[in-house]
Amino acid sequence: MVRRLLLAALLLAPLAAAQEAPAPATPAAPAKPDKPAKPPIYDEQADAHQQIAAALQRAHKENRRVLIQWGGNWCGWCHLLHELCASDKDIQHELQYEYDVVLVDIGRFDKHMDIAQSYGADLKGTGVPYLTVLDADGHPLANQETGALEAQGAEKPGHDPAKVLEFLRAHQAPYLQAADLKQAALAEAARDGRRVFLHFGAPWCIWCHRLEEWMARAPASELLPQDFVDCKIDIERTLGGAEMLQALRGGADGGIPWFAFLAADGTVLATSDGPEGNVGFPGQPAEIKHFRGMLDKAAVKMDTAARDRLEESLRPQTAKQPAAGSH
Repeated sequence: MVRRLLLAALLLAPLAAAQEAPAPATPAAPAKPDKPAKPPIYDEQADAHQQIAAALQRAHKENRRVLIQWGGNWCGWCHLLHELCASDKDIQHELQYEYDVVLVDIGRFDKHMDIAQSYGADLKGTGVPYLTVLDADGHPLANQETGALEAQGAEKPGHDPAKVLEFLRAHQAPYLQAADLKQAALAEAARDGRRVFLHFGAPWCIWCHRLEEWMARAPASELLPQDFVDCKIDIERTLGGAEMLQALRGGADGGIPWFAFLAADGTVLATSDGPEGNVGFPGQPAEIKHFRGMLDKAAVKMDTAARDRLEESLRPQTAKQPAAGSH
């Protein structure tokens, strides 16, 4: 009897173990990968006071407006508006030509609220993204909550390109007359005993921006104003600008940037037309040499050492560059 019980126990043990063991786990469905976060568009470390001040300086020089887009990297609608501005050709063109754009990070409605309040931007009341337009002197011209700019009845959420473009065009700066800008620069030069650095460019011209960036950096930013009044003419945004350029250079060929040093009475002292044509941004040795010759002809107060510094400041930028004719 005992032997039978032992045998039964031995036979039943595997069965009992099988009943007590947990059932095999059903293979889990593969987890869906997290949706990748969009690259940040707001600089969360930036000081908006400095951002706006720099934009106002550029806008004042170029006769543009400053467009502030308030928002945060966590804001999906902010990303949608930013993507529209970058992808729509008409909006992109309008911003490139007429605005200096500043993306201001608001944190969780706890950053830069003082600036927003000073411009009358009600961010907490209406949400973000939110748009503020400033004139070149920093005065607010328009505050716009962007709910009104959203596309209605669209399959995907987003903003209506036509509404955004209409808002931007309504607040762009009126165009100035090239003749008025030139005359004002000549009058200032006459008062101060200086010359005029008259240069022509366009928003799309990379080499024009290179010239202007060089002029804005030391030592050029320190030395040039001693002898020259800066006068920028945008051939696409300044009325009569293209015609003035053609008249001064004696034709339409040569590319931009094109520039000239003028005496206070308007006499042309030197131009960027060198032996091989317009030097454009003087980055190659021959172009730098021509520019130095221009300085030697037109300088008033700058001594040889100062002109040497200007010439030397151009030399680090002698990397491979297109010929002047393609500027």
